[in-house]
Amino acid sequence: MDRVLILGSGLAGYTLAREIRVHDQGLALHMITADAGDFYAKPMLSTGLQNGKQAEALVNASAREMADTNGLSIETDCRVTRIDRQAKRVITAAGERQYDKLILALGTHPIIPAMRGDAIEQRITINSLYDYAGFRRRLPAPPAHIAVIGPGLIGCEFANDLLLSGYRVTLIGPDPYPISGLLPELTAKALQHSMQQAGAEWRLQQTASIMEQDGTGYRLILTDATSVACDLVLSAVGLYPDTGLAEACGLQVARGVVTNRMLQTNDEKIYALGDCAEVCGYNLPYVMPIMHGARALAKTLTGDPTEVVYPAMPVIIKTPLHPIAVAPPDRKAQGSWLCDEDREGTRCLYRDQSGNLLGFAISGGFMAERQALTKALPPIMAARA
Repeated sequence: MDRVLILGSGLAGYTLAREIRVHDQGLALHMITADAGDFYAKPMLSTGLQNGKQAEALVNASAREMADTNGLSIETDCRVTRIDRQAKRVITAAGERQYDKLILALGTHPIIPAMRGDAIEQRITINSLYDYAGFRRRLPAPPAHIAVIGPGLIGCEFANDLLLSGYRVTLIGPDPYPISGLLPELTAKALQHSMQQAGAEWRLQQTASIMEQDGTGYRLILTDATSVACDLVLSAVGLYPDTGLAEACGLQVARGVVTNRMLQTNDEKIYALGDCAEVCGYNLPYVMPIMHGARALAKTLTGDPTEVVYPAMPVIIKTPLHPIAVAPPDRKAQGSWLCDEDREGTRCLYRDQSGNLLGFAISGGFMAERQALTKALPPIMAARA
């Protein structure tokens, strides 16, 4: 009987296990994870404060419960140090583990910006339940002042959470406006205005270059020589796929671990799923691509080779101060944004020269149009005849 070994216990790994059990109750499943293996919704890390949740309250099921529910064996707090493709085994601190099919569901690492100063080790990043628990332990009571480095999607979500929880917040970054890699300017500036109305200070087109201890708090020196005094620094510059193991064993790596539409790497026995994967050029670190990928891969691993299909999948940005849904156009799309706004929100539609809708960004009161707009979009990766 084939032994499927899954590396990683996040949404990708556990969803794959669940989907496999839909098709095959007997396939041998083993999981190795570097953390405690508790199952939780990672997107909820950026809304935990406003919902009054400590880290333990975000756990939906323990590793033991997930193992029992999905009929798998799991090794927790176990780090894989090497993949031996020739012998079809992985090497861990606890020994060697064999596989017939290996699934890389390793997720991401936070990007750590280059900075100087005597307090840079005191920066906080949040990319796991463990990180979130440490953040909650160190977080002073409101109205403490929190500096958020990175005005992108992650930084804005955490800043929104802090603002709604009574904190003072300053967002810092080189971008001309928030979430500039994903949003058109009109939508981004509407978000910026709403958060500013709630008390956010924006220090855009600046980089924090130095972080120093300042009494019981910290002082950030920006590239324009101004400074920001704060009680805590949250670094939310972004995430990059965890490709270290893959690259070290000779798998093809670009932005993520490169796969075909079967989620298969250049080694036919090894697959990649979730935030660490780059499927035919697409690295989509969001929930819905994981769900579609897991369903397709589960069929492949249980004897029904299935290519992944990506329909249009808008991203819901968790900023209740100014709710946003965005379906960015394909990077190769030829077209332009057409935008309008009212007092409650913005609507930006990306159309080609023939008027076909290729993407959208809506906010505030226009959120009611999300479903209709999504239906009008072409799929990201359609089924092949």
